[in-house]
Amino acid sequence: MKTIIPRISLVGAGPGDPDLITVKGLKAIHSADVVLYDALVTDEIINEAPEQALKIYVGKRFNNHRYSQDEINLLIVQMAFSHGHVVRLKGGDPFIFGRGHEELEYARSFDIPVAVIPGISSSIAVPELQHVPLTRRGVNESFWVITGTTSSGAISADMELAAQSSATIVILMGMRKIEAIASTFSKYGKSQTAALVIQNGSRDNERHVIGKVSDIAEKVSDEGLGAPGIIVIGNVVELHPDIQQLARVHIQK
Repeated sequence: MKTIIPRISLVGAGPGDPDLITVKGLKAIHSADVVLYDALVTDEIINEAPEQALKIYVGKRFNNHRYSQDEINLLIVQMAFSHGHVVRLKGGDPFIFGRGHEELEYARSFDIPVAVIPGISSSIAVPELQHVPLTRRGVNESFWVITGTTSSGAISADMELAAQSSATIVILMGMRKIEAIASTFSKYGKSQTAALVIQNGSRDNERHVIGKVSDIAEKVSDEGLGAPGIIVIGNVVELHPDIQQLARVHIQK
């Protein structure tokens, strides 16, 4: 009989493109006895697990939570004791609004070894794939990553501070709050600041809309963009190839 040695790997799957998972993350999946995966993880990555491994969807989407966080914590531990190596596979990076550290602490309370394998966060990778740098010499000096919706369903209080900053602002999980977000930035004189929204970043069905804070919500609605998406607000958005191309056309005229 196989000796069961419980252990857990918290693995970040990256922003969506299956090729953007790390080599270390892929190695962990290849040795998994159980894979507990989230909604944003692609089938291509899940299918890298051994054929005999249990693959359990525990993902969360807006108003559609298959498991509560407490239930996920318990399931991770139970599967480790009953099956061995559990890979908790999370979209992006497991610690960036991913509750990975909560799962880490819970598993450690049972003295189960936990390996943390970072993933490429969509907050950085998705704008970059659109050729938009979050920092650029002479344009800005920092960037903020903020959740668009807190656990209570409200906009983060940090949004008010962000709207007063010269930093690039990257907002995750904010698509349903985009009108309120734009209103907050407009209140602090940012209505003409460039804004970019990217849906399904890094995937084959990626779509994007560019505008200004004053009209970005309307443009998103007109184009039918929705979750999963990220919002980028800041002067670096003006470096997007679409805007640069438009500027070159105006110069030629």
